[in-house]
Amino acid sequence: MSRRPSPTRDPRGIPEATVARLPLYLRALTGMAERGIATVSSEDLATAAGVNSAKLRKDLSHLGSYGTRGVGYEVEYLVYQISRELGLTQDWAVAIVGVGNLGRALANYGGFVSRGFRVAALLDADPEVVGDTIAGLNVDHIDELEAVIKRRGVSIVVLATPAAAAQQVCDRVVAAGVTSILNFAPVVLSVPDGVEVRKVDLSIELQILAFHEQRKADRESGGPVMAVESQ
Repeated sequence: MSRRPSPTRDPRGIPEATVARLPLYLRALTGMAERGIATVSSEDLATAAGVNSAKLRKDLSHLGSYGTRGVGYEVEYLVYQISRELGLTQDWAVAIVGVGNLGRALANYGGFVSRGFRVAALLDADPEVVGDTIAGLNVDHIDELEAVIKRRGVSIVVLATPAAAAQQVCDRVVAAGVTSILNFAPVVLSVPDGVEVRKVDLSIELQILAFHEQRKADRESGGPVMAVESQ
């Protein structure tokens, strides 16, 4: 029986905004642990994660971690706490659907395993790709999607398909019982309640960066600069 992440909130009611910041803290803490740092203050951890220290302390209080006055947080224990909260002390089987350039890059990324994720299946519709071996895995045909999900115990599906195919594949993934989807396709997916979709749109991120570059250029040239409200 496959294990599935909670689609909404932790049973203890950890806010979604806090959940979104936990990976930032974990990345910073992991780097500190690798450098042999045993304890860290809330101020230093907040700086490393790019948040303010008051927000960090409130976030960590949801985990029951308050640090020690004058000492700070124990790095390795906090790594364990956050990893446990995020479900990273388990082994999550991931399937990547669509093994074009992006899908291949994701399949070959070596950082998933150390973070609790195991790429267990690769699927594609292109007969020129099906049967290839990528990162030690055989590429299965998309027609076998449901069977592969069941056989490999897939908990999370990464969609790296063309936009036109994404919704149909998503519907099949959901019907197969998967409730967690990471979507790289440039389209908004429609899913039923209880299914969590996280969208990664590189073009949107680039457009936001272009906006800020234009603002800097406007300031340097003395041109108009509109105020942007931070969230």
